[in-house]
Amino acid sequence: MTQTESDMKIRILLAAKKLFAKQGFDGTTVRQICEEAGANVALISYYFGGKEKVFHAVIDYFFVGHRLEELEQQLKEPVSGLKLLVKEVVWFCMNEPELASIIQQEFAANSQRLSHITERTFPIWIKIKELLARGKQEGVFHFESLDHTLLFVVSTALSFKKLVTLRPLFTEQEASVGATAEHASLFVLRALGAAGFDEQ
Repeated sequence: MTQTESDMKIRILLAAKKLFAKQGFDGTTVRQICEEAGANVALISYYFGGKEKVFHAVIDYFFVGHRLEELEQQLKEPVSGLKLLVKEVVWFCMNEPELASIIQQEFAANSQRLSHITERTFPIWIKIKELLARGKQEGVFHFESLDHTLLFVVSTALSFKKLVTLRPLFTEQEASVGATAEHASLFVLRALGAAGFDEQ
């Protein structure tokens, strides 16, 4: 694939992500995507094979889950691994609000596309659960219910997709994405009783 073709595919994906977030999957047409991307309508079929495949490609390209494999070596130790994953999810929620909105819409609608979404999202939640279980077994995390703790950790990380709705309540200067992700990860580790984080 040439650089020009690659650039066009990304333009189509960016356009689709924007429109799916704003109008929903069913409310978005192939023609609208191509108009937004400045692309020929025929390119949707040529590159992707239809609107459904474009949706899949948007999830695959923009969701943070595709980084799991490259991060694998950094996810072996419970404390540092959990800290990294929480930061990755917070980063995703703050930098990809459109995709977060798309995923939320699909779950709310219980759409037929959920199977593809869960295939891409669940590996991260499974890895977080594994790190929590291993951390408790090794005595570095302290909690009673693994299921409830998983829910609390994931909810904390995902809550940042709602950040814009709560911003009117904030009185402190807005922190960078990196600083916010760091704060969230430290909050989780302190809640789990991980040593060395109580005074940070």
